[in-house]
Amino acid sequence: MSDPEITPDVIAAHGFTPAEWEEVNRILGRAPNFTEMGIFSAMWNEHCSYKSSKKWLRTLPTEGPQVICGPGENAGVVDIGDGQAVVFKMESHNHPSYIEPYQGAATGVGGILRDVFTMGARPIASMNSLSFGEPAHHKTKQLVHGVVAGVGGYGNCFGVPCAGGEVRFDPAYNGNCLVNAFAAGLADADKIFYSAASGVGMPVVYLGAKTGRDGVGGATMASAEFDDTIEEKRPTVQVGDPFTEKRLMEATLELMATGAVISIQDMGAAGLTCSAVEMGDKGNLGVVLDLEKVPTREENMTAYEMMLSESQERMLMVLRPELEAEAKAVFDKWDLDFAIVGETIAEDRFLIRLNGEIKADLPLKALSGTAPEYDRPWEPTAPAPSLTDIPSIDPIEGLRALISSPNYASKAWVYEQYDTMVMADSARTPGFGAGLIRVHGTDKTLAFTSDVTPRYVKANPVEGGKQAVAEAYRNLTAVGAVPLATTDNLNFGNPEKPAIMGQFVGAIKGIGEAVAALDMPIVSGNVSLYNETDGTAILPTPTIGAVGLIATSDRIIGFDVREGHVALLLGAAGSHLGQSALLAEAFGRSEGDAPPVDLAAEAAHGDFIRANHAMLGACTDLSDGGLALAGFEMAHRAGLGLTLATGDTAALFGEDQARYLIAASAQDADTLRASAESAGLTLTEVGRFGGDTVRFGDASAPLADLSALYGSAFAQTVT
Repeated sequence: MSDPEITPDVIAAHGFTPAEWEEVNRILGRAPNFTEMGIFSAMWNEHCSYKSSKKWLRTLPTEGPQVICGPGENAGVVDIGDGQAVVFKMESHNHPSYIEPYQGAATGVGGILRDVFTMGARPIASMNSLSFGEPAHHKTKQLVHGVVAGVGGYGNCFGVPCAGGEVRFDPAYNGNCLVNAFAAGLADADKIFYSAASGVGMPVVYLGAKTGRDGVGGATMASAEFDDTIEEKRPTVQVGDPFTEKRLMEATLELMATGAVISIQDMGAAGLTCSAVEMGDKGNLGVVLDLEKVPTREENMTAYEMMLSESQERMLMVLRPELEAEAKAVFDKWDLDFAIVGETIAEDRFLIRLNGEIKADLPLKALSGTAPEYDRPWEPTAPAPSLTDIPSIDPIEGLRALISSPNYASKAWVYEQYDTMVMADSARTPGFGAGLIRVHGTDKTLAFTSDVTPRYVKANPVEGGKQAVAEAYRNLTAVGAVPLATTDNLNFGNPEKPAIMGQFVGAIKGIGEAVAALDMPIVSGNVSLYNETDGTAILPTPTIGAVGLIATSDRIIGFDVREGHVALLLGAAGSHLGQSALLAEAFGRSEGDAPPVDLAAEAAHGDFIRANHAMLGACTDLSDGGLALAGFEMAHRAGLGLTLATGDTAALFGEDQARYLIAASAQDADTLRASAESAGLTLTEVGRFGGDTVRFGDASAPLADLSALYGSAFAQTVT
């Protein structure tokens, strides 16, 4: 089969700008052939090369005494004491999930799980952050059902508990949903596996499932906007098999125990190309591949197809040759492919052969180290005008507007489709605050959360970036955890537009400032750009996944809200309604500035919560919906009414930051207030739990009626 002609249209379809294509020709001193063009396209696209974001990603704090491995590997690694480490990362599968929701979401889960166990860690938790268009849009219900089924179908079969996540709806996502998948695993701190190849003449081994044509060109597709040709992109979506992935994990972890692994890399975006290039580049080695040795499940695959396939459940390894027999026996046992497909070489060369014929001969370093890097023009987001027209509403009607919206109603319809208890170490399942997973065989517990408020980021990227980190910090703190580190999934529109690039730059500045102030370094992450359809961008959505540690089980802040417990507000009274949930849901308005974030106050309040954990019956942070929504959610979970003294709209629904709602006994409340006063903090009694009514000022409603609305609104919207 002869290669297609390389025309200007073919070059453009592979994502090259004229200047980039000229640079490829200059590097090679000749025109590339079709396979070589595909390899360059895979390595130089936005999804793999981060060419628009590298400049700014370098500014993020990534180090700390707790960090064992920061960005650059398959996942970040953080020390949790006693010779153990938590390994975690978040990645997007946005474009594939919009094109084919079930498989797009499923393979997103599969890919992030591989990133974790490739490092030598056994996965113990997953999360997902999902953003969909407005519920009335003709495609939203299909996307919600397909994505949720895909996330659950893969994760449940693989056998990892879902610890939490978030779901939002906004018209800005009508043409481009977001599916951000998170996974975390446990490993021995001295047995982490990395991807840098070492040693000349070492065997390069293909592991796992066979290669097909699914996903060919997927990384390039993920680096472009959508338009009316979207349905033609369906073949670029991968197909996943969670049962094969489960076997691959067990085989990989068993293989690692043999000592046969020099380096190992997941085959994710750009498949065999990216995994081989990254291993060689990090080890300053070249790689030779003989593609006729690659296990395939389709006939007559070309070199181009094999190099760019994104078939799932595959790994690439550099092997200690003396342990080949032991390594192969492991994969034979698990009925998975094990094939030596090449070797490492000393020279800077990526040589691809098929049946003895050279299909590509490229300088390996040029594919990775000299990928384009752009300093895109950017313009700062104009300051949002202050909200001067402060609306007023009956407080119970305001609450009803929130809890009847799919954005703030119970997400039980979603998380009940996920296995949250598999492995039997879940200490708190989704539905209220951070998820908790016990570290098996110890008294430690890990806490997980995922947070961002996109409307804040659009109004004020710097404060919105700060707030995403601050909310993650509060969610971890509210269960008693010491925040350890973060991973980010930076979802934005077209970076070639200065306004969009300005959103990205502002958010990075805010995130960097917050993770430094709150000692939550970024240890891994993903950038997803070009999330636009027909020129309409998504809301800027820099999702923050965060992990915290609770050293002993007696430091967990549980949920014990009783009749007569006092409701205490740590922090200032509510006042900020700009960009608030109430404004959006009750009035259909997105106006005003994002709330400012005081990072010193965040740290001081977090320290106070952890220091006084034993006196807290329950604790939650205040974010969307302010005191009213936080108080209702606590009352709903306790099955007890709540009386808040104030009926003021801003006091109830303001989204001022650095605040927590606490439930405590009257005696403990007195002690807490004295402790807060001595620390110079504001802790105010705002109400009481008890009875069967929710009362805000003079307005009231039966808790049972509100709980019924809260529990049913989401399912009624999407079914």
